[in-house]
Amino acid sequence: MKEVEERLQPKFDQYALVTFHRAENVDNPQTLRDFVRILKKSPIPIVFPVHPRTRKRLTEYGMWHELETPHIQLLPPQGYFEFLALMRRATVIMTDSGGLQEEATHPKIRKPILVLRTSTERPEAVIHGFARVVGTNPPAVLAELQKILTQPPQLPDKSPFGDGKAAHRIVDIIIKRLE
Repeated sequence: MKEVEERLQPKFDQYALVTFHRAENVDNPQTLRDFVRILKKSPIPIVFPVHPRTRKRLTEYGMWHELETPHIQLLPPQGYFEFLALMRRATVIMTDSGGLQEEATHPKIRKPILVLRTSTERPEAVIHGFARVVGTNPPAVLAELQKILTQPPQLPDKSPFGDGKAAHRIVDIIIKRLE
């Protein structure tokens, strides 16, 4: 992971890692416009690996160039390890991705998450204090982001999604049953 981190060059020491791609967010021009407002008004720099669907809609709706500002670093989609490295370095993660909500709870990442939706299929992340479901309203999202920056949450040492050793346990069970 260290070599991946060394290859990545985020422009900022402290940043919010942002990703959104869900149809209800990017296919709705008003919601997408709200996201652009959030990114432009963020009190912390933004690192934004742009999902192809999101880039397509931003371009289609004439919003892409609004994101070309000094405090927003637009990146192409990243590989899995590159994205994990960006997560490790981030101050906060803002996303509509359920998978990222899980990964951000890993003990080697442990980042607060703002869920850019009105609900989540990962309530464990919310219950254990990693995630806050903040919706898509710019003032509400920005207020929650400011709270995290001024009063960082105390995150648990353990992930509510397990210890990361499930694959080893499954292989052991399979081997024992095949004996």
